[in-house]
Amino acid sequence: MLNNGDILSNIPPLGGKDPASSSNHHHNREVVARWRVPMYGKVYEIEFEHGTASGKRVLWIDKQEVFRRDWMFKLVGEDMFKLEDKRCIIRVDPMPGFRYSYSLYVDGKSYEQFTESQAKALKTWEAKLGDNFYRIVLEKNTLNIYVNGKLIEESGEFVDGGTDTTFLEDGNTFVLSARTSGNKREGIVHQLTVNGVEVHDSGGTLL
Repeated sequence: MLNNGDILSNIPPLGGKDPASSSNHHHNREVVARWRVPMYGKVYEIEFEHGTASGKRVLWIDKQEVFRRDWMFKLVGEDMFKLEDKRCIIRVDPMPGFRYSYSLYVDGKSYEQFTESQAKALKTWEAKLGDNFYRIVLEKNTLNIYVNGKLIEESGEFVDGGTDTTFLEDGNTFVLSARTSGNKREGIVHQLTVNGVEVHDSGGTLL
């Protein structure tokens, strides 16, 4: 995971085909910064190209080109875009020796602050069943549950000491339980089982 200001050079694209190779571009993409942003049960991969000779700026989200600005005379400054309903800004600042730093801001917070707040607000489990991979994310403040980025519709049933939310995916039965711990510091304890077997959480890991 990259922090703000990390600068990359000559990085091959992450997985899949380089989107530029399928067009008329015969040169490598000039990706200078890459971030992974957790939001609403998904993790978005943001890549930023900056041609320091031409001033070109290109933004890719999950390998899709979102904007392209060629031949910009001003090499530094800000570019704004939306991620879901959040306003995001990429800022290019000059550094000594004709170098540049690249910073991402999400919803008014720096990348580090946003991912840290998301790690506290989300609880994540990952499970592989046969050929299927499941990433289950609970938003603690809304109690929304996402499976592989899709919001599930099921609501929780009240049981002794808390709630159980049951949902089915590919014939597998998932139960997300919330129980009061009786301990003020711990608050509510969340546990996920799949087909009766407990799945350990990813420890706040978002990637």
